[in-house]
Amino acid sequence: MPGLLRGVVRTAAIAGTATAVSNRVSRRQAGRWAQQEAQEAAYAQQGAAYPAQAPAEPPPVPAAPSMEDKIAQLKELGTLKEQGVLTEEEFAAQKARILGS
Repeated sequence: MPGLLRGVVRTAAIAGTATAVSNRVSRRQAGRWAQQEAQEAAYAQQGAAYPAQAPAEPPPVPAAPSMEDKIAQLKELGTLKEQGVLTEEEFAAQKARILGS
């Protein structure tokens, strides 16, 4: 019987914790919504439109590697191949990737 009681107590504790966390999250979200509605109402009273969230800017495109960078990468690949870290196929694939970019 003590094992059964321990299981019931554990389940009750877990359920209580989950309920408390869920309630807190719900309250926080409701608070955020209320704050957002208040801001929208304030903008409406001023006759201004509520500013929409601007879309995120795409990340900047990295500059194409210079020839010196490519040579340095190829030398590093050659070193890795000589050390046995890369197989011949891996070396060829990485070499094609570097030269293709």
